[in-house]
Amino acid sequence: MKKQTNNLLKHTIADLYRDTTEVERVELIDGQYYNIPMVNTLHQQLMSEISSQIHSYIHDRGLPDQIYYGRFGVFFDDYNMVEPDISVIRDKAKLSDRGCEGAPDWIIEIVMPGDPLHDYVTKLEKYFVEGVQEYWIVDGEKQKVTVYCFEQDIYAESHTFNESIKSYLYKDLAVNFSIMDLRL
Repeated sequence: MKKQTNNLLKHTIADLYRDTTEVERVELIDGQYYNIPMVNTLHQQLMSEISSQIHSYIHDRGLPDQIYYGRFGVFFDDYNMVEPDISVIRDKAKLSDRGCEGAPDWIIEIVMPGDPLHDYVTKLEKYFVEGVQEYWIVDGEKQKVTVYCFEQDIYAESHTFNESIKSYLYKDLAVNFSIMDLRL
């Protein structure tokens, strides 16, 4: 993952649209570009399995909440746009044609091999500051999930893929990693 090195230059969302193509995956955090690498098979499987369980929970209860995954933009301000792997948004007023305007309630990032610090440090800090309520970091290689619930001062709660992991946003939802069909 490459970070823009010129700290004097702060890019904006308008610059992002002008400087990149539809093919490139780039995030803008505090005015700096971050290239997003292409996802691998395990990453895609995890994103599919996790989002499927959350979607089923929301749908089965008839909740108005929305779940988005993949290339879905989250816009915090003119200098910050990220594309979380999974975003859960309870307030439909935050949704626009371009994505989510403001903090989703729950974000799940799946760690890409080679640059875990982007999810564990850069995005963690950004999501905390911007008001994301719950943040999960899923590490497929280590088969580990780190849970943060900022509103309840829960930081770095560690779980394994052998568990069902409870959400703090939805008291009766647990994502069951042990039943996931992860094959390569």
